[in-house]
Amino acid sequence: MLESYVTPILMSYVNRYIKNLKPSDLQLSLWGGDAVLSKLELKLDVLEQELKLPFTFLSGHIHELRIHVPWTKLGSEPVVITINTMECILKLKDDVHDDHESCGSSSTNRSTTESIKSLAKTRRIQQVTSADPDLPPGYVQSLIRRVVNNVNIVVNNLILKYVEDDIVLSVNITSAECYTVDEFWDRAFMDILAPELVLRKIINFSDCTVCLDKRNASGKIEFYQDPLLYKCSFCTRLHFTYDNLNSKIPAIIKIQALVESLKLSITDQQLPMLIRIIQLGVALYYGEICSYKDVEVEEACSTAKETSITQIGTESETGPQGQHATQYQNVDAQQQLQQRDGDDDQGWVSWAWSLVPALVSYSEEAGESYEVDENGIKINCPRSSPPKDPIVSVGFYCTKATITFKLTEMQTESSYYSPQKVKSKEVLCWEQEGTTVEVLMMGELFFDCQMGFVGCKAFCLKGIMGVKDFEEPSNRSETEACFFSCGESLNSKGLTYLTNSLFDYRSPENNGVRAEFILDAAQHKETYTEIAGVQRFGAFYMDYLYTMECSSGKGSVSQQQDVSANKSEDLGSVQEMSTKSLVVGPMEVRLDSSSVHRILKMVACGLDHEYEPYSKPHSETVDEKRTTPSQEELTALEEYIPTRLTCITVLKTTITITLAEFNLLDNLLPIILGQKNTMSYLSAPHFHPLRPLPALRIQVDKGSLEHSVPMYAGQLVPAVSSLNQPSDNLLHNCYAHCYIKIFGFQAGLTSLDSEGSFCPPVPVILPFSTAFYGKLLRLPSYWLKRPFVPTTECIFELPSLTLQATRAQTLLLQTILQSWTHNTGTSVSLPVDEALLKDIFRPSGVKSQNPLPTLEGSIQNVELKYCSTSLVKCVSGTMGSIKACAKAPGRSDGMKEKLIPLIQGPSDTRELHKSKWLNESRKPESLFAPDLITFTIQIPQQMDSYHNSDRYICSAVEFEYMILFASEDNQKDYKNFVTKLC
Repeated sequence: MLESYVTPILMSYVNRYIKNLKPSDLQLSLWGGDAVLSKLELKLDVLEQELKLPFTFLSGHIHELRIHVPWTKLGSEPVVITINTMECILKLKDDVHDDHESCGSSSTNRSTTESIKSLAKTRRIQQVTSADPDLPPGYVQSLIRRVVNNVNIVVNNLILKYVEDDIVLSVNITSAECYTVDEFWDRAFMDILAPELVLRKIINFSDCTVCLDKRNASGKIEFYQDPLLYKCSFCTRLHFTYDNLNSKIPAIIKIQALVESLKLSITDQQLPMLIRIIQLGVALYYGEICSYKDVEVEEACSTAKETSITQIGTESETGPQGQHATQYQNVDAQQQLQQRDGDDDQGWVSWAWSLVPALVSYSEEAGESYEVDENGIKINCPRSSPPKDPIVSVGFYCTKATITFKLTEMQTESSYYSPQKVKSKEVLCWEQEGTTVEVLMMGELFFDCQMGFVGCKAFCLKGIMGVKDFEEPSNRSETEACFFSCGESLNSKGLTYLTNSLFDYRSPENNGVRAEFILDAAQHKETYTEIAGVQRFGAFYMDYLYTMECSSGKGSVSQQQDVSANKSEDLGSVQEMSTKSLVVGPMEVRLDSSSVHRILKMVACGLDHEYEPYSKPHSETVDEKRTTPSQEELTALEEYIPTRLTCITVLKTTITITLAEFNLLDNLLPIILGQKNTMSYLSAPHFHPLRPLPALRIQVDKGSLEHSVPMYAGQLVPAVSSLNQPSDNLLHNCYAHCYIKIFGFQAGLTSLDSEGSFCPPVPVILPFSTAFYGKLLRLPSYWLKRPFVPTTECIFELPSLTLQATRAQTLLLQTILQSWTHNTGTSVSLPVDEALLKDIFRPSGVKSQNPLPTLEGSIQNVELKYCSTSLVKCVSGTMGSIKACAKAPGRSDGMKEKLIPLIQGPSDTRELHKSKWLNESRKPESLFAPDLITFTIQIPQQMDSYHNSDRYICSAVEFEYMILFASEDNQKDYKNFVTKLC
């Protein structure tokens, strides 16, 4: 009956991952409706083989496993699998840098595969011929499919630990439940039906706690830190779309989680460990540790071989137990076969969906295969091609996140024998609203990651390094505590961060429409622009896109499944592209003593470790025997060279640098620079904020950075450097390029009053724009014999720059600078003279009786160039004009503003003897006028080798109309004098 079909499926998966399990005991328990197994050990080697991760399991066990099967209501109630207390401990593999050996000879692998294929064929025959006559095969398969799709999994007390060096990362989830839902995301008993072909599930996580502690040499944790995350609950929605009812793997997999409130806590001891874990993830992604996608573990072959031998011996058994044992072992063998035939390259996604049994039989032989329809009739069909990679969309959404940075200190109880305790104090808080992390991928051909958040703020909390600047008695407002703000609030922006997610009621999946994904690079760039990212989020937006396609053309997805196999063998056979775009919305930053000391303290704590890097830079060894690329390879390189492009855009930034109210940088900077920790804390219980507090405010309308680097410089540079005359295009791609552009940069002086508001800034630097370009040659050791190839080249352009300041403003700028660079000994700055502040900051509408003169200087058309080769360094530059003058503002008694020029050039001095010449603003007669200064300096790279040679330093400087004369005749006399002198 039904037991003969459902029981083998459940037994096959339980036996696959659990050691020393007796199938007969489990079978008898399941027939009663409930099965309870205690103290189970997991098959760690099978888990490592299935997950294909660069981690190894140190231990894994389940305290209790319960399986409930409602036999009388199997078509309307779910099978419930409950796991009570599951614990696994992982670590990074010790042999991650070693190459894995193959599974054996090809003949052995072929014989093992043929044995499993024959057993899979036997299973298909048994499924058709041994079916109960009262239950048609179509009905059985439909029922089994409904049972599998509605299995409920409940895990109570899940414990995962990761250990590395002195790091112990543990994740404890009190309860996790996975169940099937309907189109309204309510719990229901559902099936995959045409035409929608959709399956929905929900996973609820309750009380998730993440701890990060440090262990000693013996492996014990002496002092437990505060949890990184404490009792956080969140919901995960899963949406699977199939191409047809017989699909084994979904065509679209969408997994998204939503957290309403996320509160993270990081101590100074946890910060370097957390950075270490983040570096591990980055190293794994870029393959700097190991490439585990293409390796084939040796145990896989031995497991498959043992499985086939066991199955051959089991086929001769008789009776119900032997029959059911053969069935679940054959299911395991078929899964082994599927893995070895085509699922190795699909990673954990393929493994997760291999748990769903093949509901439709198919043949692996070269001839014909068949499917079974709902009426039990065999339909012959040609052999199906290997399944294509599914589209996987993973998303994480957080309504509000808070990250608190804490400083810890040891405390001893009053008793001598009392143990020491760790006490933490909050010093910094980061609040973030509307966070989104979305990943879209399809095999190795397409990967896209988008991140963004709507708004964020950073606050100072309590005291830092003995200075009680934000303790409760200080009575400082929340506005003064906030030193960073970016974006908008979630109330004004709305729920744009949930757009097209499973939690958005307007998304296609929540309206019965199949979602469409953009998997083309060109269309992706047109859709997800910087403007679209800022409109959706407002504060921060990042888009990382990686694509790979054949050089012959895009073609279909099925034609590019094997592209990644040979991408490292030939640069021209694969076209890869990597683009990172980052946009930062309007933000305000205030750098005062409280914020700067807290930021530098975090940096010092993050550098306080002795961890070895995961990957060390390889020494440049030039292969003198490298071969010159062929003409076909050169043609392919000329057409396309893969690069990594990074674009960063910052919009409307305001940075306010205040006078340092206290200065303890002498204790922080040596630690950051790698010197010995000699920090001594300052006791300043009577700290009082300075009001008014002068500050320098810097405003930038827009700043952009663009950086490009060849993706495979280790292969490109040796190939291009071997050519006698490489083309300009190939040489251009052998460099790392950097473009920096700044628009609307300006600065002014302002002051913070006792109410916490700044007065309007007094301009010191008028708005200007500038640009910088630089390129650096990759692997310069390959170009030592090419002195004409520049190793470094930089260009700086400044169209115009104007500065203006009075004597009082200059003194205030000097005071602000000295407060940060000079320590007064008391570590607390003295108040600024009020008279000085009154001369600078005057109320609106009030004019001074005796206004101070203003010194103004400006330069135009500045261009500096730097170039270095293996033989020489060269610096050249030009300056179009320069001007410095003193302005005497007009007074209330009727005296007009006066302009007194101090230096100006180039200038026509023919009318210098006239009085009006001094009061006029002069410009060059035309745009083609000669530059004021032009200089060129060349210096040999190795000075020692030129001491005894006839080579010399070449320097040339030209001045045009730099000195002013009283008359034209004097000017001619001076030129004649210079000519004779030369």
